[in-house]
Amino acid sequence: MSAFSHLSVMPEECIKGLQVKNNGVYFDGTLGGGGHSYRILSSVPDCRLIATDLDDDAIAAATEKLKPFSGRFSIHKANFKDYERVLEEENIQSLDGVILDFGVSSYQIDSAERGFSYMQPEAPLDMRMDRTSPLTAESVVNDYPVKQISKILKDYGEEKFASAIAENIAKKRSVSRITTCGELAQIIEESIPAKFRQNGPAARKSFQAIRIEVNGELDGLYEAVLGLTRRLKNGGRIAVLTFHSLEDRIVKQAFKFLEADCICPKELPVCVCGKKQEINIITKKPITASPKELTINSRSRSAKLRIAERIV
Repeated sequence: MSAFSHLSVMPEECIKGLQVKNNGVYFDGTLGGGGHSYRILSSVPDCRLIATDLDDDAIAAATEKLKPFSGRFSIHKANFKDYERVLEEENIQSLDGVILDFGVSSYQIDSAERGFSYMQPEAPLDMRMDRTSPLTAESVVNDYPVKQISKILKDYGEEKFASAIAENIAKKRSVSRITTCGELAQIIEESIPAKFRQNGPAARKSFQAIRIEVNGELDGLYEAVLGLTRRLKNGGRIAVLTFHSLEDRIVKQAFKFLEADCICPKELPVCVCGKKQEINIITKKPITASPKELTINSRSRSAKLRIAERIV
């Protein structure tokens, strides 16, 4: 197993956007290797950090990285969507800032035994963030109904050839179980016409879609963004990094709802919904990685950063 290594995306932009305050309480819902958490803790002499992650390797690496701040942070093996339970255990009611980074770490992608990448042909089909979870990519590919696989590839991967890929998966698994990343990548490659295979690896979208399904990445995301934002104190900020158009759309919609002062139908003469504006959206357009960062970390290319500030 390789050492845990991951470059945090847009670290300066995230910390600047959060406006970290001394004595503040911050929540890092996607700890990873601890890059963003380290910057939060080091930016002021006295703030507290609560973090969650599902990956045992990430938690171990981050715990080591954050040792200089012993006593100022706590880490929970949990999904950030379980923030209510985590904050209750920490006896925390409100927060000064929240950061969520939905990217997959370089370590997870590059470690063959984790089975995330089509670039690792001999790797087992796994893709679990939490390796104690029963659902793996192998289970999805071999045990899900064909129509469900097609829907996953279409909805989560925005794959034009989802039906053809799903049908060819069904043909292959009827002969023998599909167990490696290489086998799946080959099926995908053979399912897409040659002229459509010129814009990057053919398997990228499908692998991404299956990973999202395995980890339930979009389930409850809208509600979690709403809930965590509403846990912010007046003036507190939330920074969200997305790497997929569906994630970004969900975050954008959540922020738009929170910023709305009324959601009544326009034809009503007066407001009857009682909805009040809860945030100011700081980033009217998402922030993207600088040219300098792109030369250092090509995986930041698809990242979008949205920031909002609580006003009630």
